[in-house]
Parts: sequence; structure tokens; C-alpha cells
Amino acid sequence: MRCILFLLILMICVVPGGAISQVRITEFCPDPYLHDDADEYIVLSGNGPLDGITVSDGKSGFRFPPGSTLMGECTVARNGTAFIQSHGQPPDYEWQDTSPSIPDVISTKTLRMANTNDVLMLYENGQLVQQVAWPADVRPREGQVHFLEGDVWDPRPLMLGQSHFSPAEFHDVTVTAFVSPDCSDEVFGMAIGNASKEILLNVYEFSNPSMADALTGARARGVGVQVLVEGGPVGGIGQEEKTALWQVNRSGIPVYAMVSTKTIPAPYRYNHAKYVVIDRQNVLIASENFKYSGFAAEGTTGNRGWGVILGDPATAAYFASVFQTDMSGPSVVPYPGEPGKNETPSTEQHTVEFTPRTFEGATVRPVLAPDTSTQITDLINSAEQTIDIEEAYITNETRFTLNPYLSAAINASRRGVHVRVLLDSYWFNVDGKNDNDEMVALINHIAAAEHLPLEARCAELRTNQIEKIHNKGVIVDGKRVLVSSINWNSNSPNFNREAGVIIDHPGVAGYFSAVFEDDWNPSVTSPVTETDYLKIAVALLVVAALLVYWYYRRRR
Repeated sequence: MRCILFLLILMICVVPGGAISQVRITEFCPDPYLHDDADEYIVLSGNGPLDGITVSDGKSGFRFPPGSTLMGECTVARNGTAFIQSHGQPPDYEWQDTSPSIPDVISTKTLRMANTNDVLMLYENGQLVQQVAWPADVRPREGQVHFLEGDVWDPRPLMLGQSHFSPAEFHDVTVTAFVSPDCSDEVFGMAIGNASKEILLNVYEFSNPSMADALTGARARGVGVQVLVEGGPVGGIGQEEKTALWQVNRSGIPVYAMVSTKTIPAPYRYNHAKYVVIDRQNVLIASENFKYSGFAAEGTTGNRGWGVILGDPATAAYFASVFQTDMSGPSVVPYPGEPGKNETPSTEQHTVEFTPRTFEGATVRPVLAPDTSTQITDLINSAEQTIDIEEAYITNETRFTLNPYLSAAINASRRGVHVRVLLDSYWFNVDGKNDNDEMVALINHIAAAEHLPLEARCAELRTNQIEKIHNKGVIVDGKRVLVSSINWNSNSPNFNREAGVIIDHPGVAGYFSAVFEDDWNPSVTSPVTETDYLKIAVALLVVAALLVYWYYRRRR
């Protein structure tokens, strides 16, 4: 009864009348990670006085002190001290009085947002102007933050601590395109060697000792270097990576790892990006980890991957902001590494076919996961003539639901776009019961059943002297190309930190098209590459029989 009475007072103690403002709830987190959800919060956005604004869940709520105004947005947390623990900064208000330095709203102090089933209502001068309910309007999930975009609640699973970058576009960018294993090592060495002020490096795995030497060399000549890696990659940080990071750290370069703490998980399932910001002028972005397999020494084999260096201060500033945002969370901690065994390069040879090429005047759109990863679907949907896809692997959402990127590509073929899909055939991508060879069979079955201009293959690695396909690239209409770290599964675009770019430039797209054609042409529809001696023997017997028959006919 006291709660109901309080709500009535909240809604009638303000002066009614006047135009309805544009103050809205634009963000909230009802199920954060701290014990008892003490750090739950609500964000209001808009401009104007807050005197008439009330927020309620139908049982309890709060209003603002007289004279409060809003210019942009304000955060109201249940427990301001807990909010600081989670976010590293105080909220604008709290509805439990836990800190004298944080202003209080006028509240019963009993508002508790339920985790799985609740409602938030925003009133102005007693009139209901906004309501959001879960699970009706947003999906409840521990750690998920709900954002209002326009008038729609963002359906993506955006989690606590993650960034929320908006799409951006940059023009007149100089692009240097390169590929692994042909010339990636050369390009990385050149880029780091030209640095004069600052290097910001973020990568999933870093174990290549020659790349570590390049960084320590930059540090020795006075360049400020920071390194961020994933603190819990699949299988853990190996000894070779620990050694490389120890060598980097010993030179005076701070090395950090993104890890989950005891109380707060890391904002991303994996920090899987691979990029370097140099002097706030250039950005190197690649599909490959900083290992010998991704950046092989010249003339030795490694992964097939794509990479670019983007020469543009505005693009560099964008990715520097991404780096600084990811470095600022409580899950980023110093990582010293430890001395041990260095990674050793492959001894298998690779004939260099592709050298770096530089192009002027490109348009570039950054693609971040999970922030703007839907741009990949938009890219595929924009195709009018051709789509070429080269991926390490593709996995479907469920047994009965296609991967959304693959679904978009197949739908493009249904409207007449010629689609080719090239997947890896390394043993761990074809030995299972539901991996790349089965995916290729599924795609080709759909193509045959519907008579579509659609074909899939597993790459023939031996002919091209490639260890495996580790790429995550798309070429559309020979004009636009995606270079990225984003795998085609459900985790990578939705829960990982990933980085890539869509480049609009026929020269850049043409460069990677030539690489794709080289990988596609020796491909086979089966991942099996062993020599079939029985078939060869049968063929030789047939040829021999024909020769005997021809000789016999001539003698007659």
C-alpha cells in the first residue's frame, strides 16, 4: 500500500500540463554481473527539465529533484558505488544512498528490475509516454545492455563493457593490399619500421618472434608502443606466445591481456581482432594472427589470409578510439609473459605470386563486431552480379537455420547473382561429421535443387603451397571487398571483438579477386588430396588397351 501511495505521489506532485518532452529511456541493464544486481542502471536521453519525469516498474520508482535538467543523457543507478566498481566511473544519480558524492533521485529506494520478466514505464506529468517490457520487447540475458535505436530496441546481444560504435565512412583513403603467406611479413615489417611516434596493436594471438623484434626495434628508437592480446584464447596462451610477449614486455613495451575477472566477465567472448594503428596516420588490418602461420617469412608456407594498410588520419583516429575503448575496461590487465621457447617458422616452401599493391582514392567503412557487423549482410545484399566468398569455415545457426551471411549469399543467387564459396580443407575443418565438406555439399545441393548460379568448393591446398585457408573475406561485383577477422559462425559477429573494413575501390577488389581466382582454380569439391593410385592404374590400363587395339588395326 505504501508503494502504491508513493507512486501516486510521484505522478501527481508535479505540475501537469505543457508539451510532452522528448526525454526517453534509451539504455538499461536489469541483469548485470555483480552480486544481487547492485549495479543495475537506466539511462535517460533528451534535453530539458526533469521535474515532471517519473520512472516506474509499476511497484516502485523514482523522480528527480526539483530543478533537475537533462542535456544529452544521464545515468541513474540503483547503487552508485557498485556502478563505479563495474564501469570505472560514477553515475549521474543513484536511487539508493550509497555515496555522498553521487546525487540521489527521490525514490522509495526499493526499485528492483527483475531479470527475466518486468516492465519499465516513463511518465511525464503523470502521463505515460514510454514503456518497455521484457521478454516482450527485449530479450533477457545476464550482462546484456538494451539500447533504443530510433524507436526500436536493438535486437543484438550487446553486453556490459562492450563498445557501441556507430557506422562510419571515410573517403580518399590510400590502400596497400597484401596477402599471406606471399608478402604479409614484408608489409608488417615495413609498416612498423616506418613508425615514428606511436604503435597501438591489438591481436588475438601473438607468437611470431620476428614481429616481436620489429616492435622492440620501434621502442628502441623512441616509438611509444602498446600491445593488447586475448587473455584466454582457445587452448590458452601457449608457451611460444608467452615467450614473444615476455620479449616485448622486457623491452619496456607494456603488454595487456583482456581476461575475465572473478566478478566481471570480459566484455567479449574473445578479443579476436587483428589490427595495428601507426602514428594515428595508418591502420593495418588483417585476417591473420601474428604468428608465423599468419605472417610467414618470405618464400615459406603459411595461411591464406588477406590484409590492408589504410593511409588516412580519420580512419586511423577511428581505430585508435576503438583501441582506447577496449583498453579502458576493468578486464584489461598487465600481462608479463614468461621466458621459454621461441616459435619456429615452417620449412615448407611457398612460391611467391602476389606482391603488395597500393591504390589511391578508396572509400572505407570500418566493420566492428559486434557493433556494426550487420554491414556484412548489407554488403552481400548490395550485390548485383557476383559474390566471391573465401572463409576458413562456415557454421549454421542451428540444424535448420542457415548462417545469416550464407543465407544472404544464397538469396543473392536466387536473384541471379553468381556466388562462389571457397572453404578450407585442412584436416581439422573436414574430419568431423558437420564441417566444411558437409557445408560444401549442402550449398551445392541447394544450388542443384533450385538451379542457382551458386557453387561451393573446399580448397586444394597442396597445389597452392598453402597451409590452410584462414581468410574471412568477401568480394562483391568486383568493386567492394571485405577484409576482416570475422568468422562466419554465431559467436564471432555477435559476441567477439572483431575488426575489419569494407573497401569500395575496383583496384583493391581486383587485387583480391586475382588471389581468389588463384585459390579457386586448383580447388576440388572434395577435401581429400591423397593420390588415388587405383584410378591411375585403371586409366593406364585403358590407355594401354587402346594403344594395342590401334597397333593391331594398323597391322591389318
